[in-house]
Amino acid sequence: MKAILGDTIIAEAPKEDLISIEGNWYFPPSSVNSEHLVESGTPYTCPWKGDAQYFSVKQGETLLQDRAFSYPTPHQTAFDRVGKDFSGYVAFWKDVKVTE
Repeated sequence: MKAILGDTIIAEAPKEDLISIEGNWYFPPSSVNSEHLVESGTPYTCPWKGDAQYFSVKQGETLLQDRAFSYPTPHQTAFDRVGKDFSGYVAFWKDVKVTE
């Protein structure tokens, strides 16, 4: 699967390596082209996953605010709910298209 913004591939991995959580595909950290991401200071805490880390996504000279997110250290109980350790996996939102 691929996470694409315009004609730029932000992340790419086999579908079996991704984790689906609440309708979002989470890519393994090693599959993400981190040169396209910039850490954001936007705070968010999910009641069951824990503290999120947001990223802005670079598209050429444009920086699209908070288009990716991750849970670097999810709550231990979240692993039981998801069935896997998704620490550091990255999901995408708005403008970044995830395709097979």
